[in-house]
Amino acid sequence: MENLLYAEELVREFLVFRGFTTSLQAFDKELGTDIGKGFQVDKIMDLIFSIYIPKFQAENLTGLLKFFKQCFSSSSELEFIATLSKLEVSILRFYIVHAIRSGRKDKVIEFFAIYGNDLLQRGQEWMSWFAIPYLKNPNVEPQFRIYFSQEWFDALLLSVRNLLSEAFSGTRIPALLKISSERSVINRLKKDVKQLNLRLSELQALLEEKEKQLHHLRSNLTIKLELDASQAHSKTYNVSGISTSSACDNLSQASDETCLLERQYAKETEEVSVQDPSRLSQASKFELNPHAGDGGSNSRLQMFQDDLYLDNGRDVQGEEDFSEVKIDFQETFLGHTNPISQCRFSASGNNVASASVDGTVRIWTYDSSTPASRNATIYCGSEIMSLEWDCKSDRLLLIGTAEGGIKAWNVDAKRVVCDLTTTSAFPSVVDLKCSPVEPIFVSAAASKRSGGATLIESLDCPSLTVWNMKTWKPMTVLPLGKDPPAVTSLCFNHNGKILAAASTDGMIQMFDMSAGLQITGWPAHDSGISSILFGPDETSIFSLGIDGKIYEWSLQKPGKVLWSRNCSSFCHFENSTYNKHEMALDANGRRLLVTSGSVRAPIYQVQGPMKGMKSLPHSGAITTVDWHPTLPIFLTGSADHSVRVTSILS
Repeated sequence: MENLLYAEELVREFLVFRGFTTSLQAFDKELGTDIGKGFQVDKIMDLIFSIYIPKFQAENLTGLLKFFKQCFSSSSELEFIATLSKLEVSILRFYIVHAIRSGRKDKVIEFFAIYGNDLLQRGQEWMSWFAIPYLKNPNVEPQFRIYFSQEWFDALLLSVRNLLSEAFSGTRIPALLKISSERSVINRLKKDVKQLNLRLSELQALLEEKEKQLHHLRSNLTIKLELDASQAHSKTYNVSGISTSSACDNLSQASDETCLLERQYAKETEEVSVQDPSRLSQASKFELNPHAGDGGSNSRLQMFQDDLYLDNGRDVQGEEDFSEVKIDFQETFLGHTNPISQCRFSASGNNVASASVDGTVRIWTYDSSTPASRNATIYCGSEIMSLEWDCKSDRLLLIGTAEGGIKAWNVDAKRVVCDLTTTSAFPSVVDLKCSPVEPIFVSAAASKRSGGATLIESLDCPSLTVWNMKTWKPMTVLPLGKDPPAVTSLCFNHNGKILAAASTDGMIQMFDMSAGLQITGWPAHDSGISSILFGPDETSIFSLGIDGKIYEWSLQKPGKVLWSRNCSSFCHFENSTYNKHEMALDANGRRLLVTSGSVRAPIYQVQGPMKGMKSLPHSGAITTVDWHPTLPIFLTGSADHSVRVTSILS
């Protein structure tokens, strides 16, 4: 019943859209008198034998029979097609017989004039029928006599009724009703996927908690080993002959506690491995060696202390201090086969572009209501270092590669409309930024030198080029001074008049785009800068350094820090192997999302409380992030080859 109502609404919508108001009124009228709410064979029979044939509507009759053939076009309905073809011949012959009986030989001649060629192509059995309008008494002719009998007509009615009843009252349903059924199936599958994702997140969170407990207990055991070893050493020198059984007892007790937790941890690991086997690899990074010597104990103790304190001795805000973000929904895109290096929302937020380290770019949608006509896969042949959507529309995507290529992809035409190349001296297109107002974009390119531990440290010899997006030619090169450091990140202000550039020496520089000159700059970090962003009110700018520190700088008083956080416990910048770390601000400028060497990304409350939030876990490091331009929805790309779209509750 629900499927019927949905199909009727679709018909109404189509009739209104086409302006078929008369048909709409007739449709509503017939619905009002419809009692069976299903297929009614009697009405089809009346249409054929009480309207089309008696009123000599040959065109409507042949159209209806053709429509029935199209309904049975699948290979599983060949039997119906063969039976219908035979009945079609009989129905058309009855049309001719009825016209002869009614004294309308002119309708017979008209029928053969229109459909004669088609009938002859079907077979020679129709050849003799072309003479019937010219016979004086065809009903007495041996070859036509049977068709004028009441018995033959009754058999025809029964055969047509049986065929239609079998075809439409059985398992076969109209296509409109299938749409409703398929919609229900899709909605049910979406709910199942959502529940499974939530269950997976719960199990991953549970596994992480057990890992932390195990790590904490092992760290405590290490400290106990240190203390027990020290006490035993002291007793050996001060009291001869006294055994060190107390230390052994302490060690045995601690080992028993560890064994109990390990058994519980193994049980949880076995459960989670069914959902995500890749998580097991993380569980194996801790090893317990109760028989290690002083050197092993000292190194473990130092690692434990390093996790708890910064270089200056202040407490680090650990991941456990962050509450898990409350989500509205989450969708996972699994179209890549390699770690994700970039992901970006389009200007409207309807489309997403994501890139993996194998040089593949995918354009896709996360909302089922958004047309998928723009979805595409782009193979660039080299590592993708930057992605940037045109700020004024969703039509154009810029792609920067590690081999000096800048591709402009038109999502409507689904092709590369321009393939630019930087000079050979600057092969790495580190960043691309489109002006929010003018049809221009700026590329930050650099050369690479050997010996750098991270991507940023390996960049050298920068170039800032302004490109015209109408002619696809370079307009100017912004001055960077003598022997400048490489530029790592770019950002336009709201009107496109100011461009901010961050570099590997920790400097932030401001350029006046109308004059093409640097207007100010200041040292922001002691080491290189990985990412910069203008604040929402354009009075501040955010910077993320490779040292793991985030600063919000005043633009009214350059060099003044308005707000800061240390995210080194999340990011592990010294171990980063995926492009560069980055950050993203939400539409209101109140939440700052940062990439992470962990499976979760931190979300800081700008100018808010110390404690932030953390995203639901991936099964690998989070390598790229972005916020929706207007909604509380963010993107996280991961080394586990997945991209997630997460809508959070405000």
